Amino acid sequence: MAEPARQAAAAPFLEIRDLNAWYGESHVLQGMSFSIAEGELVTLLGRNGAGKTTTLRAMMGILDRRQGSVRYRGEELIGARSYRIARAGLAYCPEERGIFASLNVEENLKLLPIIDKGGMAVEEIYELFPNLAERRRSDGNKLSGGEQQMLAIGRILRTGARTLLLDEPTEGLAPVIVQRIGEVLRLLKARGFTILLVEQNFHFAATIADRHHLVEHGQVVAMIPNDELDAQRDLLRHHLGV
Repeated sequence: MAEPARQAAAAPFLEIRDLNAWYGESHVLQGMSFSIAEGELVTLLGRNGAGKTTTLRAMMGILDRRQGSVRYRGEELIGARSYRIARAGLAYCPEERGIFASLNVEENLKLLPIIDKGGMAVEEIYELFPNLAERRRSDGNKLSGGEQQMLAIGRILRTGARTLLLDEPTEGLAPVIVQRIGEVLRLLKARGFTILLVEQNFHFAATIADRHHLVEHGQVVAMIPNDELDAQRDLLRHHLGV
């Protein structure tokens, strides 16, 4: 009777198995599989159209048609609605950020519901992102792209979720903002957050991640630990062009 107990204890914190997803008749995810341990920062890397963003959307139940398995802390979420997945503790920060343009920074931060204890206070988020403190009374549509991205990340930190799904958080941002986001992600990881990062900026990802999953044609084709990147340059060049 001890063997099943050991197997249950060893179950991954977040496990994606044979995940398939469609946009209409287009079969985008074709058996996506990977797992993440609690406290890891893991990336999905790949060219445009590989299925990285679709993976996050399928995990969050945003797509109408999906099948496979999404297990979080041992609970199967593949059939759950998006609000139920969010309440389970997965927080999604989309590439388009989803800022409410007519609300100011502080109103945006206070808008999302708290799903678990331990959510960051507004002042704590301002400490992470001092730019937001300076713009706290500015409407969302008056913020720069970098400020909107910081606000989008800060907003999900308010909810108490401990597992973050981040879609292209550095896309199109100034280097100084990219640097700050990297510092914040390293800090969150040190605090025990689990982070799944979709990223086009390989050089940024290499500074913060534990492992990288290379995605092509809707599935993971390789996994590379961060400390083996130099030894896998040919593989990276083939799949990413870097």
